[in-house]
Amino acid sequence: MNLIARPSVLSGTVTAPASKSHMQRLIASALLANGESWIRNPSDASDAWAALSAAAGLGAEAEVGETAIRMVGGLKPRSQELNLGESGLGIRMFAPIAALVGHPIALVAEGTLQQRPMTPLADALGRIGVKVELTQGHAPILLEGPLQGGDLELDGTLSSQFLTGLLMALPCAQKDSTITVHGLQSRPYIDMTLDVLSSVGIQVTHEDHRLFRIPGNQQHQPFDQTVSGDWSAGAFLLVLAALTGDPYLEIDGLGNSPTQADQAVTGALLLSGAKLMRTDSGIRVDRGRRKGFNFDATHCPDLFPPLACYAAFCKKPTTLKGLHRLQHKESNRGVAIAEEFGKAGIRVELSEEKDEMTIYPGPIQSCTFDARGDHRMVMAGAVLGLAGAPIEIIGIEAVEKSYPAFFDNLSAVGATFGRA
Repeated sequence: MNLIARPSVLSGTVTAPASKSHMQRLIASALLANGESWIRNPSDASDAWAALSAAAGLGAEAEVGETAIRMVGGLKPRSQELNLGESGLGIRMFAPIAALVGHPIALVAEGTLQQRPMTPLADALGRIGVKVELTQGHAPILLEGPLQGGDLELDGTLSSQFLTGLLMALPCAQKDSTITVHGLQSRPYIDMTLDVLSSVGIQVTHEDHRLFRIPGNQQHQPFDQTVSGDWSAGAFLLVLAALTGDPYLEIDGLGNSPTQADQAVTGALLLSGAKLMRTDSGIRVDRGRRKGFNFDATHCPDLFPPLACYAAFCKKPTTLKGLHRLQHKESNRGVAIAEEFGKAGIRVELSEEKDEMTIYPGPIQSCTFDARGDHRMVMAGAVLGLAGAPIEIIGIEAVEKSYPAFFDNLSAVGATFGRA
């Protein structure tokens, strides 16, 4: 489905959606807890639903209401196949959890997730006795446990999601475990995992995110928790506020706990001259000077699309570091940004040697913007259209992955969208 985003003035308050990253971790803990857990303010993102489906397949009972989900945990698999849809975190987190079970289970994927690498997880699990079969390094994942724990090494250069899965599952193994991680990326996401584990009574220690010590025979405890607002989606809202708010746009629902990598967006906006002020429930953004800036997004790669959008309207070029983190997203996101922004009149240079992207600002031109099946590219196209010139976005349905209400929420504060 296509949609045209037209230049608009936004005013009022938008509440950021619930974090799919936080919710998926809570679902995993609820599955591993013996007893009744409550997850409040649930995300309606497709990735969150895929995680809930996987937990049900592994034995959890779930009752879904409008404002909360009641789960009763326990590993009692109902299915030998789990479909994680297009959720990268989901398949990489539930694979070690499924390995706790002592019989074969398959984890399958859809869409671009079928091409995302799984070898680091397979290598790590294989070192401690879990049988793992991949299809040319990708899903489907066929595995057979039981996962008993032990000492293992993990390549963390591709994603932190592999480590999150191991940290969720290994406390439930019989043996104590250690994980030596090489080149860990996206450390704040591991901090989120550790925050969740601590909140459900799991003890894990680490030495500078390089060596993790996990005592075995632990038990996730039942809980009653509220899913936090999603800073990854909130970053697009904050950028829109800085570009189109009149007199201002306030973004509610963005707190500081648990840790989220994309909270770093506030620092980037401040570097550029934007004005941010905390309110009782969120963040108010006023337009600033929009000067070019340099920002290292290595540990928060999901900020590339919103910050590239903002950089397109700055007075001087902006450089974003960490380009290598974009290759294995829903699209090859670095290439996607360079080519699609180019259609809108914004020159974007990619330097693999320097591991950086440079955005050269200029007037936005009307164009047809192919989101390439990538939810964050859908939102990027919308920002360029709402703040610049009419942009026709191809494939807006991809936004269901993380923020299904994106267009409705923006329409409510003045955004103008039209059918192509």
